[in-house]
Amino acid sequence: MIAMIPHTHHAMRSRILALSLALVTAPAVAQRSAPPVHPLGPVFRVSAPGLVSTVAAVRTLPGGRLLVNDLVGRRIVLFDSTLASATTVVDSSGSTGTMFGARVAGLIPFRGDSTLFVEPSSLSMLVIDPVGKVARVMAAPRPQDIIYLIGGPFGTPVFDSAGHLIYRGATRMTPPAMTGGTQTMTQPDSAPIVRVDLATRKLDTVAFYRILQTTVRLTQGDNGTMSMSTKINPLQVLDDWAAFPDGTVAIVRGRDFHVDFIAPDGTHTSAAKIPFDWERLSDSAKAHVVDSTRAVVDSTMARMRERLKGTSGTAQGATSRSAPARGAPTPPLPNVDIVSPEELPDYRPAFVSGAVRADADGKLWIRTSTYVNGGPVYDVVNRKGELTDRVSVPRSRVIAGFGPNGIVYMAVLDGKSARIEEARVR
Repeated sequence: MIAMIPHTHHAMRSRILALSLALVTAPAVAQRSAPPVHPLGPVFRVSAPGLVSTVAAVRTLPGGRLLVNDLVGRRIVLFDSTLASATTVVDSSGSTGTMFGARVAGLIPFRGDSTLFVEPSSLSMLVIDPVGKVARVMAAPRPQDIIYLIGGPFGTPVFDSAGHLIYRGATRMTPPAMTGGTQTMTQPDSAPIVRVDLATRKLDTVAFYRILQTTVRLTQGDNGTMSMSTKINPLQVLDDWAAFPDGTVAIVRGRDFHVDFIAPDGTHTSAAKIPFDWERLSDSAKAHVVDSTRAVVDSTMARMRERLKGTSGTAQGATSRSAPARGAPTPPLPNVDIVSPEELPDYRPAFVSGAVRADADGKLWIRTSTYVNGGPVYDVVNRKGELTDRVSVPRSRVIAGFGPNGIVYMAVLDGKSARIEEARVR
């Protein structure tokens, strides 16, 4: 009989989930006309080079200052209004008095101009005041939910006007099913969006949305070693979501590309389908999707093996983020398979997981699968679910945050560092 999955396997399963989320997209349906695409307005401010390694998220503060989550550098950095200089608020060395843990972390706008720094390793949330000082520490609402508070592919957590925190809640794998010497566990295909009162810890479920469904198989060999495998479908049907400060939750449905709105009082409204130019996938295009996904998986796994090499007594050791003691045996990286081209849908998806964000002016920005001059096109949708604008972002840029009055902050890699570019919608 195979034992239940140990702690290190949970870390490996998280890697599978993160890898799958980066690859998965959603299916397509019928089309209508859409407004023309226009480029984002010119960049009028650029951060000084070499100040951060990455820009995972941007939190705007009064006077044009920015609080930036530098995941690779494992720091929270406060930029001045000119973006020419920055000070470190949280780092991984502890020199600031607070620690950026070994795992990923997130930023959530909090009361007034304060910010929560979500640190999953310690199951805590640090309150950063408007001048960049850590004022106090708060406990996470529920330990099992803390990884979903970092944002990114899980959606951006938001505090509503009543002080409730809205975020994606945790799901549970199905109980292991035994077949021969293999345990099979499946992630549910939907997840809850929850609302919690931090004072009372009372939690209610706002809605459910469709997420990446993964199946993990764990097999014990004759010598007792464990192997893990999963299969990726890069064109699964998914939804995505965002929330507004008044507590309204917007869910963008992937199957027919429309928005459902859930008001704070629970009232549901559904908007019409968003116009989109769906692209039919030929057999050769489907084969290309599978081959491209295979290439991404192989390169990602190669980087993981390189990082793990030499960190324990085995050739593939665990990192300090997931390992027990140095030299302890650790499970190998999982085998990742890709579905066959025949299993893919007939249309290229409209958007991928983690594509929906709310700006500072009450609009939804949806990063679509349409590209112009090598850069992604964002569909901008109002509070009625109507497509009002289509904006192309320059090649190699991603939107990291929004400011008031149409300000957009983009992140771009610049060699071994990253920079922030500030522009307006027009």
